[in-house]
Amino acid sequence: MLSRKRGIMSEQLKLELAKELGFYDTVKNEGWGAIRTKDAGNMVRRAIELAEQQLVNNQKR
Repeated sequence: MLSRKRGIMSEQLKLELAKELGFYDTVKNEGWGAIRTKDAGNMVRRAIELAEQQLVNNQKR
């Protein structure tokens, strides 16, 4: 039996990114399946940027 992989990004982070990137209303009204592929890509790109910044900040300590 195959189990579904658990997402890496928390739901809260995804919602914050959707707000930041301007497609939160689509998610709120229609769900994640309604966002454009471009928006999903931008969300992943932004999450990677945030993770990289966090790594740099952690290394400076």
